[in-house]
Amino acid sequence: MTTHTSMYDTQAAPVRLEFAKSAPKAFRSLIAFDAAAREGLDPALVELIQIRSSHLNHCAYCLHMHTNDARKAGESEDRLHMVAVWREARHFFSEREQAALALTDALTLVADAGVPDDVWARAAAQFEDGELAQVIALICTINTWNRVALATRKVAGTDER
Repeated sequence: MTTHTSMYDTQAAPVRLEFAKSAPKAFRSLIAFDAAAREGLDPALVELIQIRSSHLNHCAYCLHMHTNDARKAGESEDRLHMVAVWREARHFFSEREQAALALTDALTLVADAGVPDDVWARAAAQFEDGELAQVIALICTINTWNRVALATRKVAGTDER
């Protein structure tokens, strides 16, 4: 009988690589890009975007980190629980947050359908061009962090980044 480890069963497998130590220049560049992406954005919105992308990417490490960061920043448990089902729980989120979450969904899953015009129009109506560019950059950074964590098998609840 062959044993098989599913792509989601990371508890059975050791961390593959310490990314920060193995690629310090790339790691520092990603930290700088992440910091630049957050500039001028509401910290609560930043965490919602990062939590949603981490849900979609099945990244337990980043989901754990960002839900904890959101709690420390005063985010309610109700809203944290509703991020995964935000479309069905719209009354928990402002129109601006919903537009950002819709854009997060589209850009995180961009291979599925691109970024539909209605999603873009909704986001463009809620954010000025500079803010919208920051939101896009933030979505890109969290998707990169998710992929690094998943590729290297970072374990939720361990050292932060």
